[in-house]
Amino acid sequence: MSTEILSVSELTQQIKTELEMTFPAVKVKGEISNYKRHSSGHSYLTLKDDGAQIPAVIWKNTGIRLAVELRDGINVVAEGRLEVYPPSGRYQLICTAVTAAGEGALQQAFAELLQKLAKAGYFAAERKKPIPAIPETIALITSSTGAVIEDMSKVLERRFPAARVLLYPVKVQGTDAAESVAAGIAWFNETKNPAHRPDVIIIARGGGSLEDLQAFNGEVVANALYHSSIPVISAIGHETDLTIADMTADLRAGTPSIAAELAVPDTGELLRRIETLQSKQDRAVQNKVEGAERQIYSICSSYAFNRPPLQMEQFEERITTLLDRTTKTIRNRYTEKAERYASLLQQLALLDYRKTLERGYVLVKKEGKFMTGIAELHPDDRVDLLFHEGTLPAVISRDQK
Repeated sequence: MSTEILSVSELTQQIKTELEMTFPAVKVKGEISNYKRHSSGHSYLTLKDDGAQIPAVIWKNTGIRLAVELRDGINVVAEGRLEVYPPSGRYQLICTAVTAAGEGALQQAFAELLQKLAKAGYFAAERKKPIPAIPETIALITSSTGAVIEDMSKVLERRFPAARVLLYPVKVQGTDAAESVAAGIAWFNETKNPAHRPDVIIIARGGGSLEDLQAFNGEVVANALYHSSIPVISAIGHETDLTIADMTADLRAGTPSIAAELAVPDTGELLRRIETLQSKQDRAVQNKVEGAERQIYSICSSYAFNRPPLQMEQFEERITTLLDRTTKTIRNRYTEKAERYASLLQQLALLDYRKTLERGYVLVKKEGKFMTGIAELHPDDRVDLLFHEGTLPAVISRDQK
């Protein structure tokens, strides 16, 4: 049986075709060695274990997306495809993703929990509580040592020193860290002492690997955040880190320092806003006063406002005229009546019988009535003769001629 004679290139091409078709996608766990980053941005390394090794390549576009910092001696899981490089006659792994060993299971658990909590509404925007604009008390749930608490304290002191800060020290990594953080959130929510109940809570820790941040990627802390009646700001790791705690909290901050800035207003800015509002209020009041003054001036200058005084003046003039007329009329009527009265008195004086008696006449009065002729008198009638000096009784004589 004869065997086909192949050239090196032909054999290498057949191997390349078969190998690349057989292994289009693989995951390989191993230790990095001979790591080099070329000036072009591509990275070259060897993955090895106790029994074998395989060369690997990470192209520039893939390398800039990696979250893990590559270096010799670390164990990683590389995803990619096998490729044969004919010029050197060797196969190599073309990496499309590289994660630290052990992070694969954590990422899978993270993805599963993320999906579960999303369906339960843990990340829904409508359940997020607003952060108070000017909190009086702020609770910090973090490690009592390290740069995180120091950085946040400096920011809070600089921006809003009037705020009262409460610290609940917790473990932020390792065994029981999640339970410790959840206990801190629950304690502030359940305390009966008003002095210990904050207006806002900040949970924070510095950066780290996915495994370091695992306490904040579990359901324990997520449940505590979801059921908290106090608004919570989450600041876990660096800005590129995103944990389940960040997504469940009412507000996510890129770093602990940013969380402190988001929790309180800047005192200087607040004072400037107060001054601005005061100026606006002063201008508004001044405008109101000036507007009212213009309105009053307009009203006072209007015909409708000035008509009553004008009418009063006219009424006063009419009253004065009527008073003068009435006075003159009364005075004239009085003079007329007085003159008439005097005339009547004069006439009465002329008609007064006593005046006639003074001239020598006598009035005869019979039975209380004045007699006007002798026909009314009879002999023996008793009469009174009225002289101007007095009255004299008399009897009518029988002898009449």
